[in-house]
Amino acid sequence: MDSPAAIRRRAVITGIGLITPVGAAVDTFWDNVIAGRSAVRTITRFDPTPFATRIAAEIPDFDPLAYLDRKEARHMDRFTQFAVAAAGLALADAGLDPLPPSLPPDRVATWIGTGIGGISTIEKQVEALIAGGPRRVNPFTIPMLIPNMAAGQVAVRWGFGGRCGGPVTACATGTNAVGDALRFVKHGEADLVLAGAAEAAITRFGIAAFCSAGAMSTDNDDPTHACRPFDRNRTGFVMGEGSVVLVVEEASHATARGARIYAEVLGYGTNGDGYHIVQPRPDGAGAAKCLRLALADAGLEPAQVDYVNAHGTGTQANDAAETQAFKLAFGDAARRLAISSTKPVMGHLMSASGAAEAAVCALAVGRGAVPPTINLTEPDPTCDLDYVPHQARRKDVRTALSVSLGFGGHNAAIVVGRWEEGGSP
Repeated sequence: MDSPAAIRRRAVITGIGLITPVGAAVDTFWDNVIAGRSAVRTITRFDPTPFATRIAAEIPDFDPLAYLDRKEARHMDRFTQFAVAAAGLALADAGLDPLPPSLPPDRVATWIGTGIGGISTIEKQVEALIAGGPRRVNPFTIPMLIPNMAAGQVAVRWGFGGRCGGPVTACATGTNAVGDALRFVKHGEADLVLAGAAEAAITRFGIAAFCSAGAMSTDNDDPTHACRPFDRNRTGFVMGEGSVVLVVEEASHATARGARIYAEVLGYGTNGDGYHIVQPRPDGAGAAKCLRLALADAGLEPAQVDYVNAHGTGTQANDAAETQAFKLAFGDAARRLAISSTKPVMGHLMSASGAAEAAVCALAVGRGAVPPTINLTEPDPTCDLDYVPHQARRKDVRTALSVSLGFGGHNAAIVVGRWEEGGSP
């Protein structure tokens, strides 16, 4: 049971750092998501001609030297470069670079996960080994590729001495990171958490592996319409890349320093399907249990949720099972929910998708609108909820829920709400 002190500690989002295919500035990101401007294009980082899938949502203009010096950048995989850049933007957005005297570095946790880690480094160094033998392998290979290095490099750069690491739960990683941050703050383990995830898997090996799995869309001739969540004719997901880091801060500290608060993190649920390594439970029972855990942690009834950002990948199995999960978890309230998927716009950022979608929910609470599910032209009869097709919707959003479902049966959900100093929404 929580102590009274733990119950009084509340967690709020005071900074958003974005390195995404639809923008690195908060306003640009939000404008593109709300307008439904898809960033999916033909892959440019390598010749995609031999691949079944030749499209992705890349970040073509990312320059690591805008955030790092040349030597630092050379010793980081692309996913870590993304994470360091996003963390710096989040701290700046929160007005916390440098930290104020009221926030000792050992009270700052760095909790930034990844699903795959340094796949680009692995690909390049295996090629170097085959071409030139063991001596050609970069001595920085291991610290470049290991998944914990996104968090490690951020902590080293800013000298943060609190808890450091991050979840590795496939596409649920970002949501788990933000939910874990709520618990760290609530239970007094940290006063501030840099929480999020980073992924950079648009490589020849990464695309080949997912093509072999048969999960990605092959609608190469019409990239911006290739990802079609909840549509009868959906053909799979489209990969994206990037990093999103949120500043999750203890509420009284945030208010004392006059911070701008995007939203409060109200609740968190996580569990496993225990069903299959890549497929969700068809009946949605595991995901539904996760949603109920998040609602219970937030102290909310299903009817009190105004908006849900769905996992919504555009695969046949995910969208049908997720719809069933919403019906199980929300009951009659499911048909009154506004639900949308933002993956057709920014691509599936893999581990970072949950953090990006948490940012969408926080902005929806603050800006009174919910983004659309673009490309939903022929709804699947089994996906018969209000998925906000085509156009954004003005809506008073007091509470929003984001859900992520990862390979391995990993489920995670968070609830965010409008900040009210006197009590929860």
